[in-house]
Amino acid sequence: MLKLISEHSSFGGTQRFYRHDSEVIGLPMRFGLYLPPHASHGRVPALFFLAGLACNEETFAIKAGAQRHAAEHGIALITPDTSPRGEGVPDDKDAWDFGCGAGFYVDATQEPWSRHYRMYSYILHELPDTVVGALPIDGERLGISGHSMRGHGALVLALRNSHVFKSVSALAPISAPSRCPWGEKAFSHYLGSSRETWAQYDASELILSRQRRLNCPILVDLGLADKFLGEQLHPDALAMVCANTGQSLNLRRHAGYDHSYYFVSTFIRDHIVHHSNFLR
Repeated sequence: MLKLISEHSSFGGTQRFYRHDSEVIGLPMRFGLYLPPHASHGRVPALFFLAGLACNEETFAIKAGAQRHAAEHGIALITPDTSPRGEGVPDDKDAWDFGCGAGFYVDATQEPWSRHYRMYSYILHELPDTVVGALPIDGERLGISGHSMRGHGALVLALRNSHVFKSVSALAPISAPSRCPWGEKAFSHYLGSSRETWAQYDASELILSRQRRLNCPILVDLGLADKFLGEQLHPDALAMVCANTGQSLNLRRHAGYDHSYYFVSTFIRDHIVHHSNFLR
């Protein structure tokens, strides 16, 4: 059952925050939901937006300025938390890029993470079923996007589940997590040493296998002043596999922009328009 935590009027719609008991995670989870004015007349399409490392369900809603554009295009915004949280949840308190706030959208197989760190299944199954069952969301018109770590999650979830997510985009995503320090650290702890298992959560590897291609184009924006660009994000790996397999990719590189929400807020309108074109 959903518990409404707070509600705020915004551009003719409402920004809400909910808590619910998750069977998949085994703990209470929180998420944000922006309902545009159109939702008062019937079900609306929805964009899942996944925030990055060390963020939570409020980060995108507060910082991105997306509600104005979602209201204009009649699309709901669903913003999950980035990991399980609470008493008894394993964490590495000395690491901001692993543990709580850094679930990496995998179903962990290794102890002690496997009990609660099941963010892939939570985003794919439980959260869509929950919002569609209780709120005016059209479950046949769902898109997914994300920033940084969650850009990685958005790409993987869409590539593996195009029957659920009909459109996809990402801002500064970790495009080849099997090849970067963030991904290697997270995957080795959550998934163990098998790189074949890692590949199931790596967008570049999924496309390279030619078993995961989308009918819709992937929109990706990057800032050329992003300090993580070379070591962590690897956009060229994504561009290469898309070119080699015929996956349509609109990769845009922007001089002067960094990894922050100043960058996200600058280009979020383009992403909402991109999704609206496929979900209308």
